[in-house]
Amino acid sequence: MSARVYLEGGATGDDSKESKIRCQEAFHKLLGRTRFTGRKPRLVACGGRAAVYNRFVIAHSQNVVGYIAMWIDSEEPIADLGSAWKHLQCVQTVPRWEKPDGVTDDQVLFMTTCMETWIVADRKVLKEHYGSELHENALPALTNLEQRPREQAQDALNDATRDCSNDYAKGKRSFEVLGKLSPAVLEEHLPSFARVRRILNKNL
Repeated sequence: MSARVYLEGGATGDDSKESKIRCQEAFHKLLGRTRFTGRKPRLVACGGRAAVYNRFVIAHSQNVVGYIAMWIDSEEPIADLGSAWKHLQCVQTVPRWEKPDGVTDDQVLFMTTCMETWIVADRKVLKEHYGSELHENALPALTNLEQRPREQAQDALNDATRDCSNDYAKGKRSFEVLGKLSPAVLEEHLPSFARVRRILNKNL
């Protein structure tokens, strides 16, 4: 079955083209290690959340492929992973995102609460990527990561890499780390990633 997934990620400024390419490459590497090689969806990095939603709605209305989804930050902890649109209508209030006719909850994939939550979950990759200057004790505990505010993951990652020559930053550096993450580790610690894997297995 053909499939297309619209990604939140990639800059919206002058370097947007390069940033979107790096975003797509990082997700392709991650999905490749999730054993979707040969049946991966087409990934489209869109930049900000509004662009993701708009591209998703247009693609759905045109019915261009069999499975269409958007992969976005949840922004806040999720009360019920199976009620994706209910969650979106709580956190996305200005403007409110309307659920298009015929769309299901399985067409919304989440990074809960944000991409940095994924990155702080994989301590082995962090230590290999940042080396001995990483302040691992600045990172949050691995329990209930998805129930922590996104700012906590973001601030902890910045603090933990503050003395590293390649300290964490959005864009090129963030996608370099994302592309190295272990799907098995993410699935162990992050229920929303396990949900993504189940959904893609069913639809690809």
